[in-house]
Amino acid sequence: MTEIAPPLSSSLCPLAALLPLWQDHLLAQRGLSPQTVLSYSQDLENFFLFRQELADGASLTPQPDEQEIFLYLAWLRARQNTGRTLARRLSALRAFFDFALQESVIKVNPAQLMDNPKLPQHLPEVLSREEMEKMLAQPDMRERGGQRDRCMLELFYAAGLRVSELCGLCVPDLDLQRGLVRVFGKGSKERLVPLHDFMQRLLEDYINNWRPAFSPTGNQLFVNRSGRALTRQYIWKMVKKYALEANIRRAISPHTFRHSFATHLLEGGADLRAVQLLLGHADISATEIYTHVQAERLRGIHRQFHPRSQM
Repeated sequence: MTEIAPPLSSSLCPLAALLPLWQDHLLAQRGLSPQTVLSYSQDLENFFLFRQELADGASLTPQPDEQEIFLYLAWLRARQNTGRTLARRLSALRAFFDFALQESVIKVNPAQLMDNPKLPQHLPEVLSREEMEKMLAQPDMRERGGQRDRCMLELFYAAGLRVSELCGLCVPDLDLQRGLVRVFGKGSKERLVPLHDFMQRLLEDYINNWRPAFSPTGNQLFVNRSGRALTRQYIWKMVKKYALEANIRRAISPHTFRHSFATHLLEGGADLRAVQLLLGHADISATEIYTHVQAERLRGIHRQFHPRSQM
């Protein structure tokens, strides 16, 4: 991963020298993916660009203070950054300043008490059970590519996986005798997710009878025609292709399967805490969004079918 070159001199911004150490900390200690670390680093690069502009027109203290963070947010808003972008960049600043605090480079985190911008709550897109059945029926089971794709779609829905988690699955991560899959989620956090009987049989058939036809070069569970691990881009395109074939015209992505997994479990009576563990959410507040989805779907059904709703 390419390190950020400090855009300010060390006399103006001694914090810039911490960037490579912080990147190593995120990778090695917190277990974040290189893509996430790069995203955080780009957010910091944006902040130092702001400091450079600020330094051109005014005196600049070596260490940022709360007023400077406030000006930075105003600078972002003036450049038409969305509330979600502001929240992400403020989060990156907090994390970086926390690290600087631990390293005794600063005495206080200037972003700690800054309020996050209020974000509109968007309910996740969820497939109905009928739509899910149509999606899962699309791959052609007569050839190896269809067998692999059907297995991936079923596993998305059976285990509520993120696309990065599916890409990273290896054959030894499966315990088909006990019906479990070991998943490495965000921050390399490990969780065990149970598999239903049909999923176990489908995986066993794929591993024994179809996967060898791809001549895999490693332990990756799902591979392309060259035997190498599938990319996230391929899986996104695959999902969109089968959505069109199933005549589903809404915006569907691999994450839609994860949303549907959680919503259908709750609709079936699953405990919210159990769904949190299955999804690998660190905070149950992230799981509670699916209770809102469930409530909204029930309201839609009520509006559609209750006789008094038609008046």
